[in-house]
Parts: sequence; C-alpha cells; structure tokens
Amino acid sequence: MKPYQQIVIVECGEPLTAIPLEQFAVVSPHPYEKLGATYGDRSPYYLRQGVLESLIAAQHQLAVTNPDWRIDLFDAFRPVEVQQFMVDYTFAEVVQAQGLNLIELTEAQRQAIWEIVYQFWAPPNLDPATPPPHSTGAAVDITLVDNTGKTIDMGGEIDEISARSHPDYYANSTQAVEQQYHFHRQLLNDVMLQAGFRRHPNEWWHFCLGDQMWAWLCNQENPHHPVTARYGRVA
Repeated sequence: MKPYQQIVIVECGEPLTAIPLEQFAVVSPHPYEKLGATYGDRSPYYLRQGVLESLIAAQHQLAVTNPDWRIDLFDAFRPVEVQQFMVDYTFAEVVQAQGLNLIELTEAQRQAIWEIVYQFWAPPNLDPATPPPHSTGAAVDITLVDNTGKTIDMGGEIDEISARSHPDYYANSTQAVEQQYHFHRQLLNDVMLQAGFRRHPNEWWHFCLGDQMWAWLCNQENPHHPVTARYGRVA
C-alpha cells in the first residue's frame, strides 16, 4: 500500500464532466488508446466538475504569465481496466529494456520489475478504499505547448520510467538547457498549485485535486489541519 492510500475517502458524489477540449491543447490520438487500451463507452477526457473548474482556472493563470500558451492534456479519467492495461504494458516494456524474456523471468526478477513499475503506476485494484488516482476523475497528466503549438521541452517524457521524471531532477543543474527544463517544470507546477492542485512527488506531469494523493500531500504541508479525500473511484 502506498502512503496516500491510507487517507479516508468521503465521497462527495460530484459527477464526471466532459473537458471542453477547445480550451486546451490535446494529445491526439489519445496515447493509451493508440497502444490498444479500450475505454468502452468511457472517455479519457472527463474530470470531476470541481477538478475541471480548477483546471480551467490554471489555464487562465498560465495566460497571465505566458499569453497564448496552453495546458496540453495527455490523460485525465482512466478506468481501472485501462490502468490494468497500462501497468501490464509498462511491465513488458521494462522487461524488454532489461533484455529479459517475459516467459523466462524468475520470481526475483519479476518482483524487482514490479517494484520499478509501481514507482510510477498505481496498482489497478477495485478496492473502493484504495482507487488508482486517475480512476477517481481527480487527476490529470499534462504538459505545456507554446503559441505555435510546439510542446515545451521538460527534459523528459510523460510516463518515462527513470529518475528524470522526478520533478526536481534538474533543480541543481549548472547546464543552461537543464536549468530551462526545471524552469518549465516549475512554471507548470506554479499555475497548477495556484489553482489548488498538488503535484505527484515522482512525476513532473501528474497533478491531482481532491483525491487521496492530494489530501496526503496537503497533510504533509499542513499536518495541523488534516483533510480527507472527497473523490473515490468512479464506478
């Protein structure tokens, strides 16, 4: 169990709402659907109503400092079935990257690879007390694009399984280009933070509001005024 999964959820019942995609940039085709994940009658471009309102506020805040830049939506709502697909896909990718054979893995090798995968992916379980963050409709994976539609270079790719994914990976770099990567990551974090979101400790692209991770991060910041999660898994 991850630390944030111990946070109590008091479900508020707020509905999923379609994201007005014209207000943002959108990765198309959707990256997980392109890999073969199926959403059925669901769509990845939905969020809880309150989360969506805060995301729109973040876009407005971005426009104050960087006119014509937009938040680029990589992923939002993710059914548990898609979470399972992507966890399995990532496991196979790590196996291949290590030059191993999937059907010949020892139990120790398998366990070591799962530990790598679960550093970045939440377990795809159906327990209502421990939902994957994206399955609550309260998490988004995002980056930024400039006024020409070009993706801003963050010094790493979304979903990259490496230390470069850590938000402050470039914080102490003396290289000018890497200082720029860190500046861009901080800009993204600043506009999201001002809108009420919190950033995943290990992923520069993942932001949440109202779910267990958000509550856990808020409680780390202010332990004297603890909060609970208000968004659980969307059935």
